[in-house]
Amino acid sequence: MAEKVLAAGGVDRTKARAKAGWGRLRQGELPPRVAAAIRGHQLQSEILIAWAQLLVGATWAVLYAVAPKTATAAMIEPVPLALGSYLLFSILRLILAYRGFAATWFLSLSVLVDMAILMSLIWSFHIQYEQPASFYLKAPTLLYVFIFISLRALRVSAGFVLLSGGAAALGWLIMLFYALATSAEPNMGVTRDYIAYMTSNMILIGAEFDKIIAILLTTAILAIALWRARRLLLQSVIEGQAHQDLERFFAPEIAHQIVTSETRIEAGHGEIRQAAVLDCDIRGFTPLAMGMDPGALMTLLADYQSRMVTVIQAHGGSIDKFMGDGIMATFGAAVPTETYAADALRCIEDLGRAADEWRNQRLADGQVPLAVGFAAAAGPLVFGAVGDVERLEFTVIGEPVNLAAKLEKTNKAEAVTALTTAPTLALAQAQGYQPQTPLEKRPARAVEGAGEPLDLVVLLP
Repeated sequence: MAEKVLAAGGVDRTKARAKAGWGRLRQGELPPRVAAAIRGHQLQSEILIAWAQLLVGATWAVLYAVAPKTATAAMIEPVPLALGSYLLFSILRLILAYRGFAATWFLSLSVLVDMAILMSLIWSFHIQYEQPASFYLKAPTLLYVFIFISLRALRVSAGFVLLSGGAAALGWLIMLFYALATSAEPNMGVTRDYIAYMTSNMILIGAEFDKIIAILLTTAILAIALWRARRLLLQSVIEGQAHQDLERFFAPEIAHQIVTSETRIEAGHGEIRQAAVLDCDIRGFTPLAMGMDPGALMTLLADYQSRMVTVIQAHGGSIDKFMGDGIMATFGAAVPTETYAADALRCIEDLGRAADEWRNQRLADGQVPLAVGFAAAAGPLVFGAVGDVERLEFTVIGEPVNLAAKLEKTNKAEAVTALTTAPTLALAQAQGYQPQTPLEKRPARAVEGAGEPLDLVVLLP
């Protein structure tokens, strides 16, 4: 009983890439593909941040517009100027984000500008409403500081959160010193009486330091959380890249099974499946390949394989292995199905049409026309993994695997394009298969390596 190994070494290469990714991560260097994926995520985050800031600015503008104005003496109202500046800067950031501009220096500058405009807006309240500077210390607008800090968390970068929180704490400290420096008049100084603080323009130092401490602690907690989240994000991106690599080495169904397996896949684990195996092979490929340029040879194979694989996958088949010009596919092995034999024979019919189109296209292009042979066999087989702890390979083992290969070689002796066995045809018909043309049966035919004559069915003449 022969075996066909699926995508030999695929797991090893994917595992090596994942290890290399984590090695670079520990050294502070990201693999280029991972870095590109992170940059894409961060650019999308910048767009979200810009929209959120624009929304915040618009909210401020609406609230200011509907709020009653208690001061009319000021020649220039500073609040509208601050709001207008903030809205213009937010629009600029949004445009640049959509254009993909996200230079670190500009993002750092935008953090500082955001906080500077917010502090300027709060500072302007005492002018707008003709009150002493200590008046703005009680403005609830300070709470927007926490929104700005948390917005930076969308980028999953602790550095910008620390910069935002540090700028907010420093800005409020400057605002406090300014209020203290202008509190020479009575009822505008420092107090330790909380009631006096709440009912007048007196300054309570402890209350202002509580605000600064709250800003710094919130910033620190978010930064630590982001540091941990970034590592998880990097791990997720690396594993996502590994998943994509698996899908290049394996059929998507097998890659999905590897990634989503509830238990660790170990060598020696296998399952009996009722499945069909399909083989296809280019006729006369070996002598043709010997005289071809390597680049032209690989182009030919890529063209042939893309045409065949598209048809196979359209019928629910899984590509198990590319063997030079040979392709082996299974139906019902990677993903169990009740119509595996019928699917395989329907697939051969469409593969025959695809091969004819390819041959005619090559002939029209002045190239050597090539014929493709097909064969299918169905029955029980074992689907599982073999190898050791460090290297695993998925394998299908069973009579259908061996028989399909022998039948494909028999095509030449029988002078036909596609063969199957009478039992496989009967099984496919029981599963709903209806041949598009009458099929020729050839009983008791010799098949090299089969040991005894087999009843064959010509699927494609």
